[in-house]
Amino acid sequence: MKSTLAFSILRILGVTYGIALMAGEAARSWGMGRHWAWILDDFVVGAPLVIAAVLVGNPTLRRRCAFSAAWAANAGMVYSSFFTKLLEPAKTDVGNATADGLLYGAGFALIQCSVCAVASIVVDPVRINEKP
Repeated sequence: MKSTLAFSILRILGVTYGIALMAGEAARSWGMGRHWAWILDDFVVGAPLVIAAVLVGNPTLRRRCAFSAAWAANAGMVYSSFFTKLLEPAKTDVGNATADGLLYGAGFALIQCSVCAVASIVVDPVRINEKP
């Protein structure tokens, strides 16, 4: 069974976003002495998104639920991150980044994760009336 184009794009976005999230947090924190807990949270939500995006290539109900939940978990995490950076910029630990870059990045990520979480529920993963 072939995935629909829209669902394939969601999977590619999931892998790309998850890897970028983890790599970006590592780059932001490298050599800055940040507490490990503030680094690990991005890996805790990024890795399941990458894994679920790969596994949902062979879609089952559980894998689709895991994929949607991973997008939703990322949206929830970045919601807090975005509004903390927006409303309390003095409390933002920028590390190796800029405050504006983190704010815009978190805003874009919030929109992306929210849209992808909904789309992962709504979009059919496979073509229904396709002959093998």
